[in-house]
This record gives sequence, C-alpha cells and structure tokens, in this order.
Amino acid sequence: MIKRILYSDKLLAIIIANNYTEPGIHFFTPNDFSQQLAFMKHPIGKIIQPHVHNAVQREVHFTKEVLFIRKGKIRVDFYTEHQAYLESYILETGDVILLSEGGHGFEMLEETEMIEVKQGPYAGEMDKTRFEPVKNGSIKYPENER
Repeated sequence: MIKRILYSDKLLAIIIANNYTEPGIHFFTPNDFSQQLAFMKHPIGKIIQPHVHNAVQREVHFTKEVLFIRKGKIRVDFYTEHQAYLESYILETGDVILLSEGGHGFEMLEETEMIEVKQGPYAGEMDKTRFEPVKNGSIKYPENER
C-alpha cells in the first residue's frame, strides 16, 4: 500500500508499507524531486544493463530524506512549514518513508533501527530548524490508519 501525505497541494511524504509488492519498476516521486524513490520487483534472471551515471549539475534547495524502518515501530508526526501540527502515522518494520516538504518529528514506540538516506553535503545546524513536538494528548491519526 502507498500513502501520499498531502497538505495544501504539497506532498509532505510518501509511505510505502512493508506489504507493498508489484512486479516491475514503480517510481512514486515526480521527476523534478531531488530525491527519487521507486520500488522494484524483478523475476529471477532479469538483467539490468550495466551503466554509469553521467555528471549532471543539479540544484538542491531543501533536504528530502528517506527512512527505511529495519526493525521496530515509530510514530511520525507531520507539521506545516510554519511548524503547525497536522497528523501522525505509525511506521513499522519494513516500511519506507520519503519526507519531502513541511516538518516532521518522531517518537519511537518500540526499540527501532532505521537507515536514513538524504542529500549532502550535510550543513550541520544550518540544515534544520528545531521546534517543540506535539503533546501526546493532541496526537491525531487519519481514519483507517493502522
């Protein structure tokens, strides 16, 4: 299952549930995203032709990051770019999320292992603005959220 988290016509995130499976190559991000995300399922014997990537100048203004939940369970909280809380989702072992716009924060609901992939180079504290998280009594989940 694929979830697209939208706010005011902005794509805040894409969640790929751990049970998603479709044959072939499926890109979930628009071509203009600085971070591309796809799911690939190939049969035995499929060959991906060897290749190198060409030098192409790209301009990145905002960090997009991908988290792979290797083990555990977390709550991801979504915020507007002005730090207003929107809603939360639960991510579990095997889920993948691309965070593309707005703000986000996390609470570990179980001991968790994650892998993060994002653009570099890392700009240290200039890379982000930290703010107070939503209070536990104010957490909202969309209908039919697992």
